Amino acid sequence: MDYTLNCNGRLLDLSTPQVMGILNVTPDSFYAGSRKQSEQEIVARTHQILEEGGTILDVGGFSTRPGAQEVDEAEEMRRLRYALALVRREAPDAVVSVDTYRPAVARMVVEEFGVDIINDVSEGGITGIVNTPLEQEAGTVPAMFRMVARLRVPYILMSVQPTIREMLLCFAREVDMLRSLGQKDIILDPGFGFGKTLEQNYEVMRDLDQLRLVQLPVLVGVSRKSMIYKKLGFEPTDALNGTTVLNTVALQKGASILRVHDVKEAVECVKIMAATMSQYR
Repeated sequence: MDYTLNCNGRLLDLSTPQVMGILNVTPDSFYAGSRKQSEQEIVARTHQILEEGGTILDVGGFSTRPGAQEVDEAEEMRRLRYALALVRREAPDAVVSVDTYRPAVARMVVEEFGVDIINDVSEGGITGIVNTPLEQEAGTVPAMFRMVARLRVPYILMSVQPTIREMLLCFAREVDMLRSLGQKDIILDPGFGFGKTLEQNYEVMRDLDQLRLVQLPVLVGVSRKSMIYKKLGFEPTDALNGTTVLNTVALQKGASILRVHDVKEAVECVKIMAATMSQYR
C-alpha cells in the first residue's frame, strides 16, 4: 500500500521506503557514534545524513536507552533549540523529526523551528524512559495526542507492548483516539527494545507484516540495538551487519521508514530491496 506524509505542506512519498537518520544531541546515547553535541559535530552529521541519502533527520534531546538518566524539560528544550537552529541553518528544506514524549517540547519545536514530525517513544504517555506513567487516569486521551492533533504534524506512535497481538489491540484503540481528534498522518513504530525481552523482539519482527492490518505506514528502528549485539555476544560498535540483516527483513515485511545510525548502508539496503521486490516497482 502506498502512503504519503504531509510535512508542512510538502508530501513525502513512502511508496519507496525512506531512511531516517539519527542525530542525537545527548551525552549518553547507547551508541557512542551517534552522540553529537558541538556545533561542528551537529553540522557535520546533518550534512552526512542528507548526502548519504537520508530523507528525514530525527533529532533527539535525551537518551531513551534502558537505564538512561531522566532529563528535565528545560534541559531537553535547551539542547533541541541549540541543535535545531543549526539544522535549520544548514538544511532549511530538510524534513525534520524530533524524538520526544513531552507535549510542551513538541509544541516548542514545531512552533519555533517548523519541525515536520513528532516521534513519541512513550506510546502517547503510557511510559517515560524510566517506566514512569505520564498519564495517570486509564482511558483518558493522552496529552500528546491532543497536542499533535492541534499542531497538525505527522505523528510516530511507538508501541511499548511485548507482542504483536497486544500491539494491534492498543494501536486500534489509540488510532481511533487520534482520528477522533482530527489527526491525519500517523506512523506506527513497533518499538523494538521497548517493553520487550530479547526473544519478544524477534517474535515481533517475525510477525511484523501483521501490522499491515492497521493500514498505516510502519517505521522500524533496530539500528545497533541490544536485540542484535546481545544476541551475537558483542557491543553496539560491531552491530552494523546485524542491523542490515534486520532492516532487510523489515523491508520484506512492509516497513516504510528505517530509523538508523548508518544512513549509507540503509539507503543501499532499500535500493537493493527495491530492485527485487515488486511492491516498490
